[in-house]
Amino acid sequence: MTVEQIETFLAKETIPQGKIIRFELKKRNPVRGLIVQGRDYNDLKAKNFWRIVTQTNLAAYQKTQDINLAKIFAGSDFAKLSLVTNKPEDS
Repeated sequence: MTVEQIETFLAKETIPQGKIIRFELKKRNPVRGLIVQGRDYNDLKAKNFWRIVTQTNLAAYQKTQDINLAKIFAGSDFAKLSLVTNKPEDS
């Protein structure tokens, strides 16, 4: 996906409590989590990279706001974004 497509999704979708984003990836299994804005958010976004706190680290991130719990993903690897309930992955 392009930066514009991802920004459009983020602009039109408000993420309610108890929901997270499901990132369908082209060559890997889907990832669930949230995009976080660190100090380097604009630099990463310009290169179509996104800092994502995955579902496994989300509770710890919400307590500590530790940016090191996030991983960087390339937006070009995203196939689809959707909102899902924050519960364990079925597959």
